[in-house]
Amino acid sequence: MAGPALPSAHTVQMNRAAFEQVVHEVLEELPQWAIEQVNNLRVIVEESPTRDQDPDNAGLLGLYEGIPLHERGAEYLAELPDTVYVFRRSHLMLGLPEQELQEEIRRTVLHELAHYFGMDDDHLDEIGWG
Repeated sequence: MAGPALPSAHTVQMNRAAFEQVVHEVLEELPQWAIEQVNNLRVIVEESPTRDQDPDNAGLLGLYEGIPLHERGAEYLAELPDTVYVFRRSHLMLGLPEQELQEEIRRTVLHELAHYFGMDDDHLDEIGWG
């Protein structure tokens, strides 16, 4: 999930602990059916995406890397965990007021989890999660 390419002059200061707390709260709010389906997945806050993750330097807000749940078959054994990355600096560069920043973090986490559950970007755009 990418954000705007241009940084804002009004960057909100949210330290890493506060940012991670927002991510944690989003995960705590997931419905029980979703929690029961999560298997071999980790959610990590990183400061910024790597060049490989965001080669165009587009201001990537989040990224899902792994094998979506619906594509896992019997051969899915001893795999490394899938990973949802949430990029703190990219979010801060949006220059949003704190409440809107928290909503954007929430949107990013849910967007990347939707990829884990097998939804593509086109479908996420259709339902307003793009």
